[in-house]
Amino acid sequence: MAETAPKLLLGLISPAAPGPLYQQIVEAVKREVASGRLDAGSPLPSFRSLAEGLQVSLITVKRAYDELEREGIIYCRQGLGTFIAENGGATARRAQRELARDALRHAIALGREAGLGKKELVQLLRQELEFD
Repeated sequence: MAETAPKLLLGLISPAAPGPLYQQIVEAVKREVASGRLDAGSPLPSFRSLAEGLQVSLITVKRAYDELEREGIIYCRQGLGTFIAENGGATARRAQRELARDALRHAIALGREAGLGKKELVQLLRQELEFD
């Protein structure tokens, strides 16, 4: 049977990158879903296909898919494959928003440690947003 799943653009998944490989896959799939590049019902590659494509073990892909399924972003159907869940996009966007909020909190803490006040922090944020 031919592979019908789209080619995923997960970016670099590497032992040299920060975090465990399975977590890199989880975050990359969440980015694809949150951005709308993968819609509800879209098929994902099989464990074997993705493992071969990323040059990682089947166990790594299974662990990533298990976590994504636990979070409600994907669902698996025995004999049919793995698909993006109906609410997968909203769930992934919420997770991405929380990551962004955490990053902002961290940046604020660093700025405060550097002696920056609220106005200076807001000004820096505005300046960075202008580059968007």
